[in-house]
This record gives sequence, C-alpha cells and structure tokens, in this order.
Amino acid sequence: MFNGFKGVLYREINVFRKRARKQILASSLSPLLFLIAFGWGFGDRVAVDGLPYITFLIPGLITMSSLNQSYGIAQELNITRFYFHVFDEYLIAPISHVEIVLGEAAYGMFKGLLSTALIFVYSVIFSVKLMVAPIFFLAILTHTFLFTTLGITIAMLVRDHGDQATVNTFVITPMIFLSGTFFPVEKPVVFKWLVYALPLTYSTKVIRAALTGGDVNMLYFLLMIGFAAVFFVTALRAVGRVEG
Repeated sequence: MFNGFKGVLYREINVFRKRARKQILASSLSPLLFLIAFGWGFGDRVAVDGLPYITFLIPGLITMSSLNQSYGIAQELNITRFYFHVFDEYLIAPISHVEIVLGEAAYGMFKGLLSTALIFVYSVIFSVKLMVAPIFFLAILTHTFLFTTLGITIAMLVRDHGDQATVNTFVITPMIFLSGTFFPVEKPVVFKWLVYALPLTYSTKVIRAALTGGDVNMLYFLLMIGFAAVFFVTALRAVGRVEG
C-alpha cells in the first residue's frame, strides 16, 4: 500500500541530495543572522519571561526555521506542477492521494527537522543551555507535519508563482513575526487575539516550554494536533481538486 509513499519520498530526497549543500547553507544563514543581531545584541542583559533573551530566542528560531523549510516545499511543488509536470505523473500513477500527501509531507518534515538540528548546533556554539523535555520530539514532528501539509494545500490551490508569493507575503511572513518567535505574544496587546488564531503561536509556546523547563500547556499541544489534522484533510482535498 505504501509503495507510492516510498516512491514520492524517494524522488524528493534524491532531488534534495543533488542540491543539499546549497539548501543547507541557505537555510542556516537566516537563523544565524538573527542570533548575531538579537542574541549577541541583547545577550544576558535582557530577560523575557524570566529567561535570558537568547534562551528565549532559540526555540523561536527553531519554529521559524522549521516552518520555513517545511512550508517551503510549496514552492518546489509549484515548480514540479507548472514546469516539469512531475506532479501530473503522480496523479496518473496507480497510487492514492493519501500516499502522495504523506510522501510530500515526509519530505517537508525531513527538511524541517534538518533545520531544527542546525539550530541546536547554533545553541551549542552560542553556549545556550536547553532542557529538552520528551514532549519536544512529538511537538516538533507535529509542527513540521502541520506546516508541510499547509504548504501542500496552498501549492495545490494557487495558480502561479505570483499567487504563492502573495500568500507568503500576507500570511506566512506576518505569522512568523506575530506568533511569539521573537517577542511574547501578549505584547502588543492589540495583536493578542489575532495571534491566538494562528497555529504558529501554539507551536512556539509548546516548543519553547519543552526546551526551557517550562510547563507545557497540553491544550496548546492538542490544538497543534487539531491544526495538523485539518491541514492534512485540506491537502487531500486540494490534490483531488487538481486531479479533477
């Protein structure tokens, strides 16, 4: 049953392997710049929620970087759809939509987890002490699956790269900066209710608590699972729409 899943994943990993060095370097640059600009800039002189700012920042960079990499497969899917028509071959092959979505999701999760590993390397270089709770591993898997399936959904719905760029500009980028990655979501208050409608807010809160010794709010974790389930369904329906 999962031959299709393995085939899709095998194809994506092989493509990634050919350009792995460039992609890893590109994905590692942005978090490093944030660490240098904010982490070293504020250092231990600024505390946020009782944590040194750089300790507060690292989990936010993990959620931001893994989101960018997981959701970023949307652009790759657009290329395979509009230029190389690889996705059309998936649709005419004797494999189910579930296998296609799961194969692409596994690839997106792989990229997200790879970027997470890079941030852990940075935390060692910058001497940031993290306390990794077991729930972190479930949370990061849910987080990367959530945004990968969102990326698949968007990639299937947009009509061209312009539409994809519009979604990134008006949805993804504001979510990254408003969902507690760099500053607590309670400030400014005017955005508080807005950010609690965004899935990244819950990912950031759960992952930060799991890495800094805080109390993980299980309701937030369940909401992450809920978002992941919803986006998985929307991804399946979006793939069906493309085939139709």
